[in-house]
Order: sequence, then C-alpha cells, then structure tokens
Amino acid sequence: MSRAYNFSAGPAALPEPVLRQAQAEMLEYPGAGASIVELSHRGPEFLEIARRTEADLRALIGIPDDYAVLFLGGGATTQQALIALNFAAPGQPADYVVTGHWGRTALKQARPYVDLRIAASSEADGFRDIPARETWRLSADAAYVHITANETIHGVEFRGAPPDTGEVPLFADFSSSIASEPLDVSRYGLIYAGAQKNLGPVGIGVVIVRRALLERAGQPRADIFDYRAHLAAESMLNTPPSWNWYLLGLTVRWMLDEGGVEAFARCSEAKARALYEAIDGSGGFYRNEVAPAVRSRMNVPFFLHDEALDAEFLAGAREAGLIGLKGHRVLGGMRASIYNAMPVAGAEALAAYMRDFQRRRG
Repeated sequence: MSRAYNFSAGPAALPEPVLRQAQAEMLEYPGAGASIVELSHRGPEFLEIARRTEADLRALIGIPDDYAVLFLGGGATTQQALIALNFAAPGQPADYVVTGHWGRTALKQARPYVDLRIAASSEADGFRDIPARETWRLSADAAYVHITANETIHGVEFRGAPPDTGEVPLFADFSSSIASEPLDVSRYGLIYAGAQKNLGPVGIGVVIVRRALLERAGQPRADIFDYRAHLAAESMLNTPPSWNWYLLGLTVRWMLDEGGVEAFARCSEAKARALYEAIDGSGGFYRNEVAPAVRSRMNVPFFLHDEALDAEFLAGAREAGLIGLKGHRVLGGMRASIYNAMPVAGAEALAAYMRDFQRRRG
C-alpha cells in the first residue's frame, strides 16, 4: 500500500524525506559504525547532532541570542507544570487565558504550584472564539500570562500580533503551530512546544526562554525539574531521547531546505483555505463552528449535518488514502490536522473527497 495522506493530530505525519533519511541511517549513522540510538549522547556524533539542531532551529524560527533553547524529554504537558515551578515564587499568582482543551490542561498542571487566576475564558461558548484582549482581567503581580497559541481539538488559533501583556511576560504553548509562519520570539518570555506535530516525533519537547527570566528563584525543586540545570548541561542533565532529538533535527533541516517559515506560511494558508472553502461552500452539509477570525490553520474540526454518516465518511476517506480524520472524543465529528509535513495536495485531495461525498450522500 502506498503512503496515505495522514491528517492525524499527533503523533502526526513526518516529512517523507526525513523518514527516508532516518531509514537509511537507522542501522549505521554515517561513519559511526553503529545506529544513533546505540551511541552515547556524550559522544562526538550525537553532540554534533545536538548543536546543529539548535543552530538550525534558531535559524528557522529566528531565536535571538538572549533566549536559551532546551530540548527535553516528554511533551508540552510536562512543561506546563515546570514553568510554574521555575518562574513563579511560592504563592505568586499566574494568569491564564483559556481557549480550549489544552488551555484547561495547562490549568490542571499549574494548579498545585501557583495562585491560579483565569484572566479570560471562552468555555461558556464552547471554545468557539478568543475573548477580546480588552476583556482580560490581568494581574499586575502575576509571574506570567499563559496562552495556548493554537488549540488542536477546538481549532482555535491566536492570529496576528501576540496580545500585549505589559510588564508581565507572555508564555505560550506553541505545540501545534510552531514554525508554521514567522514568529517574533522577542514578544514572548517563554515558548514551549511538544515536537510531535510540526517539529518531529513524539517524546521530546522544545523550550525557548528569555535568559533573564532564568534568574528567577522559582520554587524549591529537584535539579531534574530546574531549567537552569538543564541549560548548564546542554539539555543532557540525564540521558535524553536521542533518536527523537535526531529526528527533530532532520525535520528542522528539511523545513529550512523547503524555504523556511515564510514558505510554510504560504502552504498553511493554501491548505486551510481549501478545507474551509469546502466546508463553507457545502450549504450546511459540513459545518465548522469556530469564529472565522480565529479559525486554526493547523487543525480543522468539522461536522457532517447528520452524524449517522460519520462512519461511512471515515471508511470512504480511508479507502481514498485519507487517514487520521476522526475527531477527538471531546468534540466528535471530524478533524483534519494540516501541519507542515502535509502537502497542499493532501488538503486538496481531502476537499475533493468531501465534495464527492456530499454529491453522493447529500
């Protein structure tokens, strides 16, 4: 069977050239006599991979020198707890803007460590929009303001310039939209992302943090939970997930070779436009319930007018080589995730299938 167009939300599709290179180097990393998963993370081969990956990521996203970059095992949920431990003093408040399921998850992880304050939430309307900035109730003494840049389940994304939070640093979960368009890192105090959507495989995450913030004492914690200790050890305080790091490096290099974030911004726009036009032009056969101004370019949830057709739609899609379209259990329906590894042709193929299915079952 040929490779399908994979619309899974994460673990998500990886670029085929990356998979082919990893396949070719799996048995023996060039010149090493062994696989990269067998080599010491402190050996010259892996140290070169780690340093090149950081340099490439800095070039791809435009990370200033006064920001540190960490590559850590686990995913975004781990960082949601660690940011509270590292940057909030005991009893200090932190403000959270909640625009979907993963924003709620961030609340849960931080709750044991901070005076949690919900500055704004769109839960009352089913997470279909983002509260206007002027309605946010921010605390002048907050350790940080936290947002989720893109909600993978509800399909809501912050668009345009990041919200102004004054003297309080803005922290953002960019797991599902990092490297999909130009990003002004300097507008954020900290950015974190699980890799398994745009940056590489599951099992590793990236933290980009303004170095000055690392001077905060935070809360009592073991070294393994201390960002400063990880930075001092070049993200190798303990044995890192070396294969995942290697794949992340290949993916970042592929994105640079493809033209960088500017090129992927154009592709993201084309993919999202193809799907939203298929939905909006269906006369109600399909629907997306997110306010158009904040519709995600990465995750497109949609519903058929009759949920009794869902199973047939999914079966036909698989037959057509379109997989990973079942919606998250929180919402149901369908969801198409169109991260950087998804070509424009994949989104166009899905849009064509949607129109064909409507013709046959509408």
